[in-house]
Amino acid sequence: MSDALLLDTHVWVWYAEGTTRQLPSAVLAAIDQARLGNRLYVSAISVWEIGMLCAKEKISLSAPVGEWVRRALGMPGLRLLLLDAETALESTQLPDNPHGDPADRFLIAAARIHGLRLVTADRKIREYGKVGHAQILAI
Repeated sequence: MSDALLLDTHVWVWYAEGTTRQLPSAVLAAIDQARLGNRLYVSAISVWEIGMLCAKEKISLSAPVGEWVRRALGMPGLRLLLLDAETALESTQLPDNPHGDPADRFLIAAARIHGLRLVTADRKIREYGKVGHAQILAI
């Protein structure tokens, strides 16, 4: 199993905001270890999703969204995973039709293509991982 991690959008928000009480200590330790080894990723899709959530006033951040994203992406050891053509195509061809949310499909596809474990509390994604279609670190 990969020790490189891709954070689901909600996990990135919790981690960057320092509201980690939702994260079990073992998961938080895995995230910290991945970050220290420069093996912690967030997807460009998560940047888009956060922007959309802020525009719809569904989340509130500790800073204006542009400033928050710049600061959160500047965290040492965190790497931005850009959306590439292979991941975009994979998101349309995932086995067993896992999720209707396009952002989640992109995240699953990115984890599959790049050999990353996706850290998530999302029930549908966790279930998808249980059948072996993606590596998941479940919360």
